[in-house]
Amino acid sequence: MRYLIVTADDFGAARCVNEAVEIAHTQGILTAASLMVAGEAVDDAVERAHRLPGLGVGLHIVLADGRPVLPPGAVPALVGSDGRFRDMIRTAFAIALWPPARRQMRAEVSAQFARFAATGLPLDHVNSHKHFHLHPMIASAIVDAGKRHGLAAMRVPVEPGIAGLAAALMRWWAGRLGKRLRRAGLAVNDRVAGLAATGQFDTPRMVKAIDSLADGVTELYCHPATADAYPGSAPGYRYREELAALTAPQARAAVIASGAGHGNFRQALNPPQSPVTGQVTPLRA
Repeated sequence: MRYLIVTADDFGAARCVNEAVEIAHTQGILTAASLMVAGEAVDDAVERAHRLPGLGVGLHIVLADGRPVLPPGAVPALVGSDGRFRDMIRTAFAIALWPPARRQMRAEVSAQFARFAATGLPLDHVNSHKHFHLHPMIASAIVDAGKRHGLAAMRVPVEPGIAGLAAALMRWWAGRLGKRLRRAGLAVNDRVAGLAATGQFDTPRMVKAIDSLADGVTELYCHPATADAYPGSAPGYRYREELAALTAPQARAAVIASGAGHGNFRQALNPPQSPVTGQVTPLRA
């Protein structure tokens, strides 16, 4: 039994990202989006999400390459003089080795959950910018805060088939995270597609990923936008190509041909009939 969740990250980062999410959901195969609650265009994203009840909106925890929800003075160990989060490596070590940084991180994670709750949107899932929840202390903070906000599902960034020692180590580490989250009672995906093609997830790659679906739950995640450059965009990302892939007739045809269930995390946990294939499978906790 196979189930496909198609998620757009960075919802709320910019209006061009929000536009792409709406287009990809209403005209393509997108079923979920991960919201940056301190993003520059978060209000526009929330407004669109309320118009799209079939879109599963989750929380995209940001602790790098962004601004905190809390005032910078409340999280000085996490931000620089510009009020933005420091680089990931420095932050990772600070959280691991310095209790004040750890306390500030937990406060910020809780604040981001609270900001999401204030939108009135159902919480479909949680993940983090640049998969920072692979840090065990960040994962713990998310699980603890999530218990207060109805967290039921979380992404595990395991992508099979990527060669190299670094990729193998990440799969092993992410696999450990998956086991830990399941023990905590959370549902997780079995694998992701899109890690190796981050920023370059064009139509041929997306169709190949769908054609190669294995048993269990696969989360295909991507970064669509209607522009290739916007404040905060990543250099070299082909955002418009990812939007084109999500709306390509070949991608929709591949989903139908796969026979897989197709929806968001909430639908996988409480499966209705899939709007594309008419088939569903449960998401395993």
